[in-house]
Amino acid sequence: MELIEITENQKTLPGEYIYHIPSREVVLCGSFNRESDQIRVLARGRLFIDKIGNFKKIKLNNNEKKERKASRCKGCGR
Repeated sequence: MELIEITENQKTLPGEYIYHIPSREVVLCGSFNRESDQIRVLARGRLFIDKIGNFKKIKLNNNEKKERKASRCKGCGR
């Protein structure tokens, strides 16, 4: 897993998991606003807002993506 800075060219989308540096937690992005320099996120069941500089994007390589992908039940696929 690699952590990437959120720069002017990059943007986070709602529903994307990102890393919050001060709390050292992976959080769920709710909204991204470049003009006000804020990201609204959901962490531990609570919604909070922080500056974009306090977050990093999470980049997984292909092996990590494959490990984290959940399989289906295969009950209906006959």
